[in-house]
Amino acid sequence: MAVTGTDGAMRAAADASRLAAGATVPASSPGSVPASLPGSLPASAETVTRRPLLSGCRAREVLHRVGDKWSVFVIDRLGQGSMRFSELRRGIDGITGRMLTVTLRGLERDGLVSRTIHPVIPPRVDYELTPMGRTLLQTIEQLIDWADSHVADIHAAQTAYDARHAQDAADAPGPVDPEIAACEAAEAAHDTDGSGCEPPARIAPGHGEPFAPDELA
Repeated sequence: MAVTGTDGAMRAAADASRLAAGATVPASSPGSVPASLPGSLPASAETVTRRPLLSGCRAREVLHRVGDKWSVFVIDRLGQGSMRFSELRRGIDGITGRMLTVTLRGLERDGLVSRTIHPVIPPRVDYELTPMGRTLLQTIEQLIDWADSHVADIHAAQTAYDARHAQDAADAPGPVDPEIAACEAAEAAHDTDGSGCEPPARIAPGHGEPFAPDELA
């Protein structure tokens, strides 16, 4: 009987044939052909997806809206249900009537809050979250809970930082970080060439409508 090769070479040839036919090769098979060739990515690496970069100015405008502290408080309050302007103002410590009006109109413009005027005397205006606005509730509740539970830690860190840098600030301004300086120079050049983001559209006062009586409260 003619010998065509060693046992290992014969098994390797058989495994290669099975791979070409789409069959799997046992990992323990001696002399088998490796499932992945040198230089190829493992299957898990090929399926990894990365979060895309923010899509320019529009994404930043949205984050500016929902990340504003008054927007966070308004969305959190409206998560409890529909409210009138005066109820919201009483429930958010420190907000002025004008700031609440601007915040509500911005959230309404972005489709996160709806405004309903009831044809009664005196007129009644109710605000509530839209379905899209409600998708933010869990995230905002977690953010507020985190802030409440870390107030003391942040205050301690601020006090320690101020103590470390108070003497340096009194003596002389610290050296400028060259990387920060380079970034600021690049941003300044970007802004002057007219290619930066356009300023967000202003909301016309009154939305074209007179203030409802409870918005003036």
